Amino acid sequence: MYVLRLNQSTMPLGWITIEEACKQYSLGNVLFELGTAKRTLLGGHNRDGEQSQLQIASIIGCKGKVIHQKGKIPLCNRWLFARDNYTCLYCAHQFRPGQLTLDHIVPRSRGGKKTWMNSATACKRCNVQKGARTPEEANMHLIAVPFKPNMYEQLYLRNNRILEDQKEYLSTQFSSRRDWLGGKLVA
Repeated sequence: MYVLRLNQSTMPLGWITIEEACKQYSLGNVLFELGTAKRTLLGGHNRDGEQSQLQIASIIGCKGKVIHQKGKIPLCNRWLFARDNYTCLYCAHQFRPGQLTLDHIVPRSRGGKKTWMNSATACKRCNVQKGARTPEEANMHLIAVPFKPNMYEQLYLRNNRILEDQKEYLSTQFSSRRDWLGGKLVA
């Protein structure tokens, strides 16, 4: 289980391990807890034989500077495929990650950049069929509009073992272009 770490103004900062969360608790940096899922860490025994325990919440708000993250969200195949629900945006079939490729909508040979807005998940067959052409030239139309994930969506994409309360917290800021929780693509 990863813990979703927030700053004191409830902006997500990233995923931390249980051990890192334990450190935040022990340093007194945890200001608040959200969510319902908790993990119990067991420690050593005192001289009366009682074992120490620490309850770790799945979402914690910590002390520190309020950082408004407006940074660049890196594009990689894993997160692109997750954004597109492992679905080829040309033939609309779902595939395993090893059967998918990143397609540049405007080909790089034509000045297209490797950006979220110019990238689509494609199966190998469709990517070869499209080649160095635009979707219009290849008569292959996209089934969904590509978009750049916001910070909340990026955190969702990064954790493939997300807990329900973490998903619920992040989903309040998901893009209206996609039903991320239902797994449906919206054109």
